[in-house]
Amino acid sequence: MTAGLLVGAAAVYYFLIPSKIVIGTISGLAMVLNSLIPAIKVSQFVLMLNVVLVIAAVFIVGKEFGVKSIVASIFLGPAIDLCEWIYPYSKFLEPGQTSVMGDPWFDLCCFVLMLSASQAFLFRINASTGGLDIVAMIISKLTHIEIGTCVSVAGIVVCLTAFSIPGNTFRMVVIGIIGTWLNGLAIDYFMSSLNRRKRVCIVSKENETIRKFIIENLVRGCTLYEIKGGYSGDPGVEIQALLTQHEYGRLMEFIEKNHIQAFITAGNCSEIHGNWFQHKLQREIARQKN
Repeated sequence: MTAGLLVGAAAVYYFLIPSKIVIGTISGLAMVLNSLIPAIKVSQFVLMLNVVLVIAAVFIVGKEFGVKSIVASIFLGPAIDLCEWIYPYSKFLEPGQTSVMGDPWFDLCCFVLMLSASQAFLFRINASTGGLDIVAMIISKLTHIEIGTCVSVAGIVVCLTAFSIPGNTFRMVVIGIIGTWLNGLAIDYFMSSLNRRKRVCIVSKENETIRKFIIENLVRGCTLYEIKGGYSGDPGVEIQALLTQHEYGRLMEFIEKNHIQAFITAGNCSEIHGNWFQHKLQREIARQKN
């Protein structure tokens, strides 16, 4: 969680703050509310909104998510100050530059890639950076819509409210909307990459050897299907298993080293639910036996 927050803080400090891009975040919503009610500071709006959202997250998403979001919300501000203390972004600026990359579009791309990676990693461990991440997590929990789509929808709504801020240019608001949309796409990409598994289908006469390797060496489950060859008409067995990329590599290496004749197909899966994580307990039991 700390690593994910540090990446997110670096994205905000080095790319968002210097470029002054209005991205759909809780801070952006606080700025809009401050322009309508100047008596309340932006920081106060941020605190109030985060408190309400965290309380909602505890009841809707779960206590673990709520507690981690509280920690993340508290840590994010000091992490940004830490980036400034370690290496101020002003040292990156060349004469005449107002931002690190010197162009709002390049700043936007760098910010989105870093922030999306940070958010995806935090969502993966059931945490968030607070703010609109919590809104997105709540919407995703209630509607089962992909988390990246929820982030985009919530962020674009905030970006549109930025038109009410005096002096805010149409160009910067549009850049913020595009950035928010790209942020949602990037989160879905990173989330899929983190969750990606290999669905492997194997047809071989030595299916028992392969089955034992999957169960005893990889400590994974598999499913056996009785099949009949469409060309030869011969009966056989197809093995199906869900493996990590590393486990898939070990399986292919085992089949190649032992010169096993097999027909193998493999595809990527990013949505897996149920008993997938029970292998951790099984592996611990296997280590104790060995």
